[in-house]
Amino acid sequence: MTTRSPALDLVRSIYLLWGHHPAPGRSGLSVEVIVRAGIEVADARGIDAVSMRKVAEHIGAGTMSLYAHVPGKDDLIALMVDAVYAEPYGNDVAAATSQGDWRAAMRYVARRNWDLYVRHPWLLDLRPSRLALGPNLSRKYETELRPLDGIGLSDISMDSTLSMILSHVEATARSSRHIVRTQDDSGMSDTDWWAIVAPALEQVMDDGDLAVSARVGNTVGEQFQAASASPDHALTFGLDTILDGIQANLDRQ
Repeated sequence: MTTRSPALDLVRSIYLLWGHHPAPGRSGLSVEVIVRAGIEVADARGIDAVSMRKVAEHIGAGTMSLYAHVPGKDDLIALMVDAVYAEPYGNDVAAATSQGDWRAAMRYVARRNWDLYVRHPWLLDLRPSRLALGPNLSRKYETELRPLDGIGLSDISMDSTLSMILSHVEATARSSRHIVRTQDDSGMSDTDWWAIVAPALEQVMDDGDLAVSARVGNTVGEQFQAASASPDHALTFGLDTILDGIQANLDRQ
């Protein structure tokens, strides 16, 4: 019995990500066709619906024929992720720096990543401990780092700054998706929900110890017609706070 080597599997995956693909079959089946089908399945039904069998059915091919091009599901998902990472900037590594100063560039980066989650919400269900370092991810990283280069941050601080911004976008996108799911499951919009809840809360929240939370909660509810601020407000407020903090650190230097 032959034991598979994790090291060899990792090296094989790297080569596959970087374009070392088997030749397309006579039927036209190729890595690119399979990856695009995987993305379409995930967009429509979520990442849990992606399997070699489901993708084969989507493109009208036999399941075993896919394995001649993509060794397995893990490789397929890595290829799918890297493929969609080409979308935010079209692989233009100067896209962010062309937006103006570093703060404008980081706002641009945040919005492009937000839009990516809107198009492909299944990305939010992937929490890999190690990223598949494909060409598109590498160029995306280059694009997003360039506006931070030369403003006074160390290399470590540049990476940490970008990670903090991207983590904020991801967390806000996840919260936004949860809100949408709650509305869909309940059949009730946030506005309708607040119209029912607000009058009842005014009657029951008469504890003087809750004066501040009652006031602030009521203000938020009236402003956004929901129990919390809108995802768009949360994204903008959090991003501005992060950028202000980075600027304050630069000023101290």
